[in-house]
Amino acid sequence: MVGVFDPKSEPKSKHKQLTRSLISMGAIALVAGGVGLLGKNLFTSDTDATANNLAALTSAKYATPRDADVSTQAPVILTSFQELEPVRKTREYTETLRSGETLTELLDRVGVSRAQANSALYTLYDGGFIDPRKVQPGLELTAYVETAPTDENPNAVELFGMSVKHEKEASLVVAKRADGEFVAHELHTHLEPVRKRIAGTVETSLYQAALDSGAHDPQVYDFAQIFAYDVDFQREMRAGDQFEIVFEELVDERGNYVRSGEVLYAALNASSTQKEYYRFAAPDDQVLDYYDENGQSARRFLMKTPINGARLSSNFGFRKHPISGYSKLHKGTDFAAPTGTPIYAAGNGVVERASWYGGYGNYARIKHANGFQTAYAHMSKYGPGVKAGKRIKQGDIIGYVGSTGASTGPHLHYEVIKDGKHTNAMSLKLPTGRKLEGEALDAFNMVKSEIDQIRGEDETSTLFAMATESSTRKDALDK
Repeated sequence: MVGVFDPKSEPKSKHKQLTRSLISMGAIALVAGGVGLLGKNLFTSDTDATANNLAALTSAKYATPRDADVSTQAPVILTSFQELEPVRKTREYTETLRSGETLTELLDRVGVSRAQANSALYTLYDGGFIDPRKVQPGLELTAYVETAPTDENPNAVELFGMSVKHEKEASLVVAKRADGEFVAHELHTHLEPVRKRIAGTVETSLYQAALDSGAHDPQVYDFAQIFAYDVDFQREMRAGDQFEIVFEELVDERGNYVRSGEVLYAALNASSTQKEYYRFAAPDDQVLDYYDENGQSARRFLMKTPINGARLSSNFGFRKHPISGYSKLHKGTDFAAPTGTPIYAAGNGVVERASWYGGYGNYARIKHANGFQTAYAHMSKYGPGVKAGKRIKQGDIIGYVGSTGASTGPHLHYEVIKDGKHTNAMSLKLPTGRKLEGEALDAFNMVKSEIDQIRGEDETSTLFAMATESSTRKDALDK
C-alpha cells in the first residue's frame, strides 16, 4: 500500500486510539517524505482543539494515498516533530549504518531496547521492504523516541517510530500503534514538474557547458539523442557553439530537486548545423518525437552515429589492416569507446543475425526497409533479448562495445549496406521522418507557442540571431 496510514488496521470505535495513531503516522510520514506545510500550531494541549484540527486535515488534498478509502482516511500533515511538543515530548536521532553493523546495533546506539528494535525492524523485514542481508553501510535511519526513565535505567527511551530513506522518491516508515504494535508502510513523495530554461556557449565540451548552465546528465544525454541525426558530437562541435534547452525537473512539495524530467525544447547553433526542435506527440498516433519549427521530424531513417561518447577512430575506405598488414577496403566506420558502452539500433528493422562471425567477433545485423542493412561488430555482449528474428526499434540497445574477434582494442565497427553494397555511413543522405500537416500541425503550433513563452521573447530570437547573420554572410560569399 502507498500511504501513511491504513484505517482498516485500527478499531473504529476507539477515537483516542485512532487520534494517537494518526498523530504518530502523520508526523513520521512528513519527516520521511517531505510533505508540504499546512501551518504552524496545528496541535495544542487542548484535547478538543486537537480533535478539530484532525478533522480539518481529513480533506487535505495532497494527503490522500492512491488506494485509500477517502471516507475513513484521516492522514495528518506536519513539517517537523516540534509541532507535536504539546502532545508528546519527542527526540529525533538520525544515525548512519556503519560497516559490519546491523540495523539492530544502530538502534542500540540510540538507546532503544533490543526488544523494541527487533519488533520495529521485523515489520520491515517481514513486509519485504528490506532484506537485512543486503543493507549497505551509509544507510540513514531516523529514530523518534520519548524519554522513558526507569529505576534501573534513568536514560531509557521508548521507540515510537522510525523512517528509512531507501530511494529518492520513497521512504520506509514504521510507527507504533496505540496497542503497542509496530506497522510499516512505504511512503512515496508527491512530485510536481517545474519547467526550466538554460542556454550556454561551448568552451571545452558541450557536456561541461550544459552542466555548468544548470542541466543534469539526463538532459545532456537526451540533447545528444535529439541531434544524433544531424551532428557528430565527437568531430563537429567547436568552441563558441551555442545551445539552449528547456526541460522539466521534478521537485517535492518543498521545491527540492528529486529527478530530471523530459526535454521539451533543444536548439543548437553550431558550425555544422543551426537547428531547433520541440517535443510533441501527434494526436493521431500519440508517438512522442521532436520536430523543427516547420513540423519536420528530427528523426531520420537511420542514425548517423549509433553510439554516444565515442571517438571516430577509423573511417570508411581503403587502409592498411592493423592485424593482417594488408591494404583492403574498410567496409565500415570504427568508434572507439570503453568496453560496455551501449550500442543502439540505427533504425527500425528485424535482426537477421546475432552470433559469432569470424573476425567480426560478436556480430549483429539488422534488416531495414528500402534495401538497407546495418551491422555491428566486436561487441562484448548483446542487448536484452537480441536474437535473429527479433523486431527492433530505433534506439533499442543492440549490444555493448567490446573487443571480440580480430580487434586491437574496444570499439564498435559499424556498417551500412544498401542493396548489398557497403556504403559510407558518415556521408550517406538518408530520408527524413514525418512531416506534420493539417490538424496535427495546428496542434503542434499550439505546443510550440507554449514552449516559446517559457523561453521568453528576447531569448527566442537571441540564440539564432548569430546563426542567421552567419548564414547571410556565407550566402554572400558563395555568390
